[in-house]
Amino acid sequence: MYLALANQTNRSTASEFIFRAFSIVPEIQHLLFTFFLLLYLSIIFGNVSIIWVACTDHSLRTPMYFFLGNLSGLEICYTTVVVPQMLASVLDAHRTIPFANCGIQMFFFLALGGTDCFLLAVMAYDRYVAICHPLRYPLIMTWKVCTWLVIGSLIVGLVLSLELTVLIFTLPFCGHQPQINHFLCDVPPVLRLACADTHLHQTVLFSVGVMVLTIPFLLICISYVYIVAAILRISSTSGRQQAFSTCSSHLTVVFIQYGCCSLVYLRPKSDSSEDEDRQLALIYTFVTPLLNPLIYSLRNKDVKQALKKAIWGTAEPKAC
Repeated sequence: MYLALANQTNRSTASEFIFRAFSIVPEIQHLLFTFFLLLYLSIIFGNVSIIWVACTDHSLRTPMYFFLGNLSGLEICYTTVVVPQMLASVLDAHRTIPFANCGIQMFFFLALGGTDCFLLAVMAYDRYVAICHPLRYPLIMTWKVCTWLVIGSLIVGLVLSLELTVLIFTLPFCGHQPQINHFLCDVPPVLRLACADTHLHQTVLFSVGVMVLTIPFLLICISYVYIVAAILRISSTSGRQQAFSTCSSHLTVVFIQYGCCSLVYLRPKSDSSEDEDRQLALIYTFVTPLLNPLIYSLRNKDVKQALKKAIWGTAEPKAC
């Protein structure tokens, strides 16, 4: 009896975690550090550029680009929650993260990721109103409505994240320095370290995943059914092409984001692999935030023109 209580106490007093290293070879660690750092700087530069043109170019003062600017801001915060700690762990394979810091990282990672998913659904609704109800668009998508849609997305993301994070960190964890087979404090790898029954936690995780991923994705699909039907009724070929090009950027981001996240959070535990989860997490941590500004700037004529105007506008005084 005494030994069982002592073991339980030892298991539940973990004060820090350690991340599993990508490699123990110093040269490879330095290459990975440089590679991830360049990706991170590219994400920051690309998304800051989108925010800059959305705020400074008067032709982009519309709800669509207001949401796009907020999405870029989310991507910056989202990667910043993860990447600095990840870079520190790549340089020092023995670097630990305190228990409290791990919980904080999980909370903000889930909150910003959830807000990102809800905001993509809001952007689909915006496109639906713009294409299916163009005459009523200014009356429906007022600046007050747009602001509350963003705030509402953030509140729902924060509430669901807080509920899940608190539930996870009431569990006892095995060992003095449990090793997380990941580069961040995500829910599935942290749950695997728990020294208790996690069936309830797995159920809550799946429920939150359905609310954050499945419901917004279904709303996006319904919006695009109406959008496609409305586009096909447009008699002008150029009008149809313009409408499709406006929506294709958003759809590309949606499929990448929801596809990778669904494989991590909605797969049965028995079908999931720690290494696969870590590889998929690299996609929605680095690839999606990097592709967002590229997709929207390369496939959107208005953004391309605004970027060119901004570049030439800053370059002309230097030439003089």
